[in-house]
Amino acid sequence: MAIHFYRNDLPEGLSLGKRVAVDTETLGLSLVRDRLCLVQLSAGDGDAHIVQLDRSSYDCPRLKALLADQTVEKILHFARFDMAMIERDLGVMMSPVFCTKIASKLARTYTDRHGLKDVTREIAGVELSKQQQSSDWGADELSEAQLKYAADDVLYLHQVRDGLITMLERDGRLEMARACFAFLPTRARLDLAGWPETDIFAHS
Repeated sequence: MAIHFYRNDLPEGLSLGKRVAVDTETLGLSLVRDRLCLVQLSAGDGDAHIVQLDRSSYDCPRLKALLADQTVEKILHFARFDMAMIERDLGVMMSPVFCTKIASKLARTYTDRHGLKDVTREIAGVELSKQQQSSDWGADELSEAQLKYAADDVLYLHQVRDGLITMLERDGRLEMARACFAFLPTRARLDLAGWPETDIFAHS
């Protein structure tokens, strides 16, 4: 495993293929208050690419181009949040996406534990550490522990995706999952527009 760290943008000429795992680190979980700090990527080859963003400009044309590329599937866990953050700060709505949290809820109906740590343990056989989850992602210099945490959140998403697809296909739920993924850009924009907790499909 190798962790590649970049400031502000991806390097020229980097190719991550047609399926890339994506995650973000932010100053907090508020779409109003908190800023996007890092974007992590993996092509599923055991390497992680981490971009520390310039929050004064978010000038990262190569990263934005990759995230906007309609020919590249983006794999995320709880994609709704990352999509909203990236839309707000980078001006890009990612599509197409595969959300492993939604897929887990549709496939793993025998449990209510759908966090990345639980899904990765079951499907990839890897125990993720969440010790750095609440650390300061806005720091100018990130620790090795922070970088490893950020990398781990994307390194196993390809394997998790493939395992969940097998389960969804077995139970005839893959098309339902893909329909949910297709709605995610709208769900993220509802969050940004002020409907984060409202179920607009509910009767009341």
